[in-house]
Amino acid sequence: MSTSPSLRKNFGVVLLTLFLDLVGFSIIFPLFPGMLDYYFEASGQSGILGWAVPRLDGLTGGGHYTAVLFGGILGSLYSCTQFIFAPIWGRRSDRIGRKPVLKLTLLGTAVSYLVWGLSGSFELLLLGRLLGGIMAGNISVATAAVADITSKKNRSKGMALVGAVFGLGFIVGPVLGSLLSKVNILDLAPGLARIGINPFSAPALLALILSLINFCWFQFRFEESLTEKNRHRAPSAGAWASLVALLRVDHPGIRKVNGLFLIFIAAFSGMEFTLTFLAVERFDYTPAQNGFIFLYVGFFLVLIQGTLVGRLSAKFGEKRMALCGLGCGVLAFLLLSHSETIPLFYASLTVMALAGGLVNPSLASLVSLYSTEEKQGAHLGLFRSSGSFARAVGPLLAAAVYWYFGAKAAYLLAGIVIVVPLYRCFFLPPVEEERIKGPV
Repeated sequence: MSTSPSLRKNFGVVLLTLFLDLVGFSIIFPLFPGMLDYYFEASGQSGILGWAVPRLDGLTGGGHYTAVLFGGILGSLYSCTQFIFAPIWGRRSDRIGRKPVLKLTLLGTAVSYLVWGLSGSFELLLLGRLLGGIMAGNISVATAAVADITSKKNRSKGMALVGAVFGLGFIVGPVLGSLLSKVNILDLAPGLARIGINPFSAPALLALILSLINFCWFQFRFEESLTEKNRHRAPSAGAWASLVALLRVDHPGIRKVNGLFLIFIAAFSGMEFTLTFLAVERFDYTPAQNGFIFLYVGFFLVLIQGTLVGRLSAKFGEKRMALCGLGCGVLAFLLLSHSETIPLFYASLTVMALAGGLVNPSLASLVSLYSTEEKQGAHLGLFRSSGSFARAVGPLLAAAVYWYFGAKAAYLLAGIVIVVPLYRCFFLPPVEEERIKGPV
């Protein structure tokens, strides 16, 4: 990217900020099953868990399925709050600049990890996750900062690097969580239980340390990327207005892209959620082998978005890249539904990684290219918000279809669903004229 040294420095700061943010966010993923057992025992079958677990057992048959559904509900709660607040933070950053909003949300993220680290009760853990979801809306602001400091010609390359950082963060975070799950601070200092330290505090405190490093690094290294002349002076809107805006965004291209993204991510996140069930059902995979699945997919996502997307977008454009990715998504789901052997299973995962690696940055770039400079934060916030909503409902819908109709039907249905955004993508408005405008 042909940018000035200060802008290149900003770009590196934003990528590191996103990476540390996502490591801290995903570090909790391997802990969900053990957390359910711990908090249910600690609550003495009272409180929220005492009410919810027997009902989840009745729905799922108990055991492992209850733990997985518990994790899914916590994840959905996080995504729901992110869905509401992503456009709010994005719109706010369009008014006052990216740096003050990112500073506030990075500090709020640190507070959410502190609450988690001291959560001796499930209710405090829930509060920490809610606060974390609210602050995670800052991803839209960081993405808008990338749009500020890249030319429209290089926008896809910038968004692809953001996607690569996402993939890398989702690899490193769960690995750290798995390693630190074996560290119980109470074994060293049992008296700390009085202040809420629990067996899962070690990963939470590492996430807290990373988030504070993140905040300090950002504070001293990031230079405001949104110029005064490009700030949008419209008043801030509340949560309800943000929800309505998702359906009534003023640019038809952005509205269509948000719809495509929502459907694709709902199917993709549902696949992520049910993939471990499929591996256990067909191949008797252990938890460690299931962990390797996500490492494998994450590696290819990083590889594709870090090396291929920039070249492909320059040669073929964002729309064609999105069409190719959505077509790969249809193929991947059809292959997964019939993957009765391990080689075919991993071939399906490779095609799925190619789909995600192409679709996510290309659609983000289209939103940015359709948007005016002064509305980048608001429009990218709505885009990320649609993805958060999809991640809130996708896993629950996918799990329901999987349990009622079986794996083959679930993945076949997902493949059919992806045909809808594939078809609608053909009718997205062109961006060729807008690609040659913009800075450097």
